[in-house]
Amino acid sequence: QVQLVESGGGLVQAGGSLRLSCAASGRTLGSYAMAWFRQAPGKEREFVAGITYRGEILYYADSVKGRFTISRDNARDTVTVYLQMNSLKPEDTAVYYCASGPRVVTSRERYDYWGQGTQVTVSS
Repeated sequence: QVQLVESGGGLVQAGGSLRLSCAASGRTLGSYAMAWFRQAPGKEREFVAGITYRGEILYYADSVKGRFTISRDNARDTVTVYLQMNSLKPEDTAVYYCASGPRVVTSRERYDYWGQGTQVTVSS
């Protein structure tokens, strides 16, 4: 059984920062790529950032480049993925989801496991 649990969401003013965490447990997660997606009300779920299983390659959506940083910590029994979000904008408001899959791609259909999501609200 693979479980992904996000935390760290909340309400922040524009220009502020938040750090999201995703605690992942289950078999062979150390060999899985991890990603963050987000979904705003009335919009499709979109790719935000991804990281390969060794953490050597990072991918970002153009809308967050230079502001968000993804990282991961591969412990023996758990994997923790972080999303450091700086210079937040009201348009970053969304539910943020952690996902894992064989490789980093922007298509949400290619990910096998998902967390329940954490709300991020940025006020202007």
